[in-house]
Amino acid sequence: MNRCKSTGVQSVNSKGAIARYAVALSGATMLAGVPGAAFAQDEADAATTGTATTAQPAPAPAPAPATNIIRTISVAGAERLEPTTILSYIRLRAGQEYTSAAADEALKDLGATELFANFSIRNDAGNVVITVTENPVINRIVLEGNDRLDAEKILPEIRLAPRQIFTRSKVRADVARIIELYKRQGRFAATVEPKMVQLPQNRVDIVFEIVEGPKSKVRQINIIGNEVFSDGELRSEMVTKQSRIFRFFSSNTSYDPDRLAFDQQKLRQFYLTEGYADFRVVSAVAELTPDQRDFIITYVVEEGERYRFGNVEVESQLRDFDSDSIQAGLVMQSGDFYNAKTVEDTVEQLTELAGRFGYAFADVQPRFNRNPDDLTMDITFILRQAPRVYVERVDVNGNTLTQDKVVRREFRLSEGDAFNSLGVQRTTARINSLGYFQENFEVNQVPGSAPDRIVLEANVEEQPTGELQFSAGFSSIERFILAGSIRQRNFRGRGQTIGLSLNYSQFSRSAQVSFTEPYVFDRNISAGADIYRRDFNSFNFQNSERNTTFEQATTGGSLRVGVPLTEFMSLVGSYTLNYDEVSLDENLFFSDLDGDGIAECDPLLAGRFLCDSLGNRLSSIVGLSLNYNSLNSRLRPSRGRTISLSTEFAGLGGDQRYLRFRGSARQFWNVANTGFIFSVSLEGGTIIPLKDRGGPGVDDVLLTDRFFLGEPQFRGFDIRGVGPRILTQRYLLDGQNNNILDDDGNPTLVTDRNQIRDDAIGGRNYYLGRAELEIPLGTGARELGLRPSIFLDIGSLWGVDAPQLQDNPTGLPLVNSDGVPLFLSVDTNEVTTNPLADDGVTANTRLIRQGSAIREVFLGDSPSPRITAGIGVNWNSPFGPFRIDFAQTIRKIEGDDDKTFTFNVGTQF
Repeated sequence: MNRCKSTGVQSVNSKGAIARYAVALSGATMLAGVPGAAFAQDEADAATTGTATTAQPAPAPAPAPATNIIRTISVAGAERLEPTTILSYIRLRAGQEYTSAAADEALKDLGATELFANFSIRNDAGNVVITVTENPVINRIVLEGNDRLDAEKILPEIRLAPRQIFTRSKVRADVARIIELYKRQGRFAATVEPKMVQLPQNRVDIVFEIVEGPKSKVRQINIIGNEVFSDGELRSEMVTKQSRIFRFFSSNTSYDPDRLAFDQQKLRQFYLTEGYADFRVVSAVAELTPDQRDFIITYVVEEGERYRFGNVEVESQLRDFDSDSIQAGLVMQSGDFYNAKTVEDTVEQLTELAGRFGYAFADVQPRFNRNPDDLTMDITFILRQAPRVYVERVDVNGNTLTQDKVVRREFRLSEGDAFNSLGVQRTTARINSLGYFQENFEVNQVPGSAPDRIVLEANVEEQPTGELQFSAGFSSIERFILAGSIRQRNFRGRGQTIGLSLNYSQFSRSAQVSFTEPYVFDRNISAGADIYRRDFNSFNFQNSERNTTFEQATTGGSLRVGVPLTEFMSLVGSYTLNYDEVSLDENLFFSDLDGDGIAECDPLLAGRFLCDSLGNRLSSIVGLSLNYNSLNSRLRPSRGRTISLSTEFAGLGGDQRYLRFRGSARQFWNVANTGFIFSVSLEGGTIIPLKDRGGPGVDDVLLTDRFFLGEPQFRGFDIRGVGPRILTQRYLLDGQNNNILDDDGNPTLVTDRNQIRDDAIGGRNYYLGRAELEIPLGTGARELGLRPSIFLDIGSLWGVDAPQLQDNPTGLPLVNSDGVPLFLSVDTNEVTTNPLADDGVTANTRLIRQGSAIREVFLGDSPSPRITAGIGVNWNSPFGPFRIDFAQTIRKIEGDDDKTFTFNVGTQF
């Protein structure tokens, strides 16, 4: 501290430290005739020179000198702030006495504003001048070195912002926030160095230079004091995991203090579920390793004794609840080991039960009585008195686009209804299933205007419901795939769905326009319409390659109307009109069979079953389906079931006549709430012809109307790899078109499956069952979208009339218009009807129809089950959804085409 008699200035730098301090008097001439002035002057001189003076008796108080009275206060150095604004920050006022204490308080007031880099006060004969240097204005915030953490995650944590006043305290606070953010990411060695870049016009850029450092892993987890359970068992209950090479994708191997506290709760929950009611974590310490890279965590625990349930009772103060009957339905029994989770679940079940009977605010409290002597825990569940509650009002808030009625019609409770917790749960599920609002939406329950009134609030946050998608991908089924679609699931905020989709691949092309109205005229009736064009190229296999066989072009449309029967069940009626054109490549499969110059479908080239399917036809189909759906999610269900029964009748006009029945069911379980999702599904169908197509070996159901089974529905088999099929084998011929005989003198057939033509012809009946267990992974793998599973598939396809088969070892001879066989002369190399050469001995070469030396075999028409098992992985990859399956065939029938590996991947751009 310095005193300056001549300047009379008090100043403070930007750090708030007093640089100069003085209680100044203007001069000796102003002290004449003032009692005590000589003492004051001497004291000031002594302070300046650093020498001491002998203390004198204190003089009597004297009035303040006139020069210590503040006459004016002015501000110097202000740029952005008005002088009056600066003066409002201090308590000095004109007319007051100017003292060192008052000046000191004024400096503290200015420092508290954090608006100034430097500031000082000068008293010049009662004229007080406040000189300030304002803090600069922030121009921009710059981050450097943040490679592992995006700026989008760091910037929201920074309180400084462009156009704000720079203050050092805010910078220090922001540095602490950034370091804390890195600590939450497991990077405890991260450092942040703030720098200020001066710019013209008193502006600055704030640069945070970040050194992220390595991610701090958990090298070891030690547990001391556990005797009943091993370290491995207890570690498996924790979220934090030890860093190991096989946990490469897991994010739980990094150290997180919040996770450490959570793991202590997990340990306590585990012991409480095993009956150790006295368990406690004595301490949990995380220590950095000597190399400052990893952490070692040590838990000290006390397990205590294991308790059993003693007397378990229910005391109900609700008039509709009988304590004895409720008690009889409790899961826990006296003598069972104590389990805190069972107690929790019982409280929830009793609360939900009370809610079903209209007691919205029922209070269920378990009362514990611990008996250390016999190690038992007596529990009494008390259902406290509560009034029946009625819905006073339903409020919908936050919907800016979606109309109120779209949300309200999903409510299972209305104003005036008795409250029911199941109705609230179902309402929540239905609104979530719309997909219009935030995830995990919940209906809030708010007390109403009276104790027996409740207000249900739907506080929604709207999400985008329009979808514009372009995708490209590669499939082991259809090779290269292109697709594009545009869809609005909440058209005009009315809950309507309108969409247009286009798809293209090597074997299929389609275009479709659809519209769905879920509530026609605000009634609980849904309606929809589709118009489409689908081109499909069927194919067979030969030489391990897919060869296009027939082409089917379908143009049509459908109308549908749905009516709910119950909360989970609905009835849907439909009408479909299709015009099908089935054709073959005439250059490959047609020939002049009658010699009349008209090309016809050649059964030798195409197969009789294909020739029977050619033509154009109109199908008029009426359908009816009964659907049941109680899934908790449409996208990734973990519990609930679906059941569907449907029938279609083709014959209301048109050319086709048949009845088709289909059924399917699917059930999901979350196994013991462990994250393992087990599902079982079963489907099947049959088609009954109502029209006799006539002719031996001709099935009354057209090839294009039959069922087919294989990849991707039936994993472990190729596309259309299961069920009835015709294998076409060639006979081996020599240069004279004569059979090559085997050792037994029989004509030789091609046996290599890759050189045998394989045509799947479908069936009238099928069934398919699937059992699958989805395995949960760590947080890191879940963030990557990995969902592995193991599966077992069983199914079959059968029920088609055996077609007429061909067996021509020598082939069919070429003939002239008179039906006389033709030969190729060995003498002139010209076509002749003479079987012998000019010498009358040598045989001319027989001419046979191309591909006629064949044998057709009918296989696979059996209801016997085919069984496969394997593993699969779903991955929401950066390239789009990816599915890979490895399946092993356990049981198959002769003729089936199995396939071990399949995949499908696409992308959005």
